[in-house]
Amino acid sequence: MSAVEDQGTPGAERTLGQLVASATAEMSALVHDEIALAKVEIKQDVKRAGIGSGAAIVAGVLLLFSLPVGSFAAAYGIHNLGLGLAWSFLIVFGAFVLLAVLVGLAAMVMLKKIKPPVKTIDSVKQTAALVGTVKPHPRPVSDNVVGVARSTS
Repeated sequence: MSAVEDQGTPGAERTLGQLVASATAEMSALVHDEIALAKVEIKQDVKRAGIGSGAAIVAGVLLLFSLPVGSFAAAYGIHNLGLGLAWSFLIVFGAFVLLAVLVGLAAMVMLKKIKPPVKTIDSVKQTAALVGTVKPHPRPVSDNVVGVARSTS
């Protein structure tokens, strides 16, 4: 789109202020779009991380609960050498350990599925490459340049 088409009137050129305002608005929109893309991509990974972390915590709690059960089973095992109450405690202990292992493996699988926001990274790289190739247009310098006084306030 050329400057003439942007103004709507033939022969009219955009001022420097209009160009800066347009560039600022487009850059702002681009940054907002990049942030929105990153939010969408990261939201899914955060959910997976939450589920995986929760499963890891459950595995740890189950293993912690299995330690007293194992201790009770060993104590009752000395008292009852047959298949009695102690064997029951040992079976429960084994079930807790097995369950903790299964939940721990599930947690590992969930946590390994977490990936970086690939689409956002690619989009930012493309934008950076595009912005890096933009060069300012040289302005002609005339001999009649008049200095502009600037105030410090």
